[in-house]
Amino acid sequence: MAVTLPETVLARYERFSLYNSPYPAHDGGCAIDLYPGTLMDGRTTAAPSPVDGAVRETRTVRAPPKPYAPEHDHLILLEPTDSSPLSGLTVRILHAEPTVAAGDRVERGDSLGRLVRAGFFAPWVDNHLHVGFRGPDQNPYRATGSLPIDLGVSVRPLEWDGTGRVVSSGDTYAILDGPTHPDPGTEFVGVRADGGGVLDGGLPHYDGGGLLERGDSPAENGADRVVSLNGDRLGVADGRTIAWDDVTVTANGEAITGLSLFCARDEDFGAKLICPDREFELGERVRVRVRSSGDC
Repeated sequence: MAVTLPETVLARYERFSLYNSPYPAHDGGCAIDLYPGTLMDGRTTAAPSPVDGAVRETRTVRAPPKPYAPEHDHLILLEPTDSSPLSGLTVRILHAEPTVAAGDRVERGDSLGRLVRAGFFAPWVDNHLHVGFRGPDQNPYRATGSLPIDLGVSVRPLEWDGTGRVVSSGDTYAILDGPTHPDPGTEFVGVRADGGGVLDGGLPHYDGGGLLERGDSPAENGADRVVSLNGDRLGVADGRTIAWDDVTVTANGEAITGLSLFCARDEDFGAKLICPDREFELGERVRVRVRSSGDC
């Protein structure tokens, strides 16, 4: 059983990703991260509800220990309204300190509280809601076990030649001006793989990624497929899930931590380089390649 997220849910957020995470809860695209904003807007703390429904419970949970983050996160369980296409499921939400309580009713877009950056976050990750869906007979508290998620919205694949100029940077990342969203606010876009499909995930700093827009349902995606970008082999897709090869991302010929791949509809969309050990100047022109680690 897969859960289809309707366009009315996804369109409330600037970006989303099914695979850009190191945690097993995202394996197979069984959770989605919904981003109300981006690094460019100063990391918004808004936490709009993805669904209409009632709050079933809130809990404080322990997060992985990180020197730069609080040790606790928060779990919010929502029960969608009977009229919702998600009725009968439990919505499992992390990363928002709740201002709601059990029994409260919320409408889609209502604030659930304030986004927090607990130890689940790497320093380069934008603020977001982690969302998963459980059936009525499933344990809603376990970290893993959510249902696979299908997208009820199309994502437009954008050609990208691997180049761009740096338009923004921080201690751990740099944003390029390419690829450029052709019509911000109207549709979601992502980086196109050679041969089609949209790339999603942390390449290669997380174990694997996704290839969306191949008929998103895992059961419809067909046989294994070699996935590449600009002729550089990335890995092999089993259905829509990619196992990365042993590869290294380079920027102007030097290794960096990786490339962050996601779906976005905002005007600030562009390739995101993960580079905590390297600085880039604003306006610097960068060429990104992916090489076998044995060749680097």
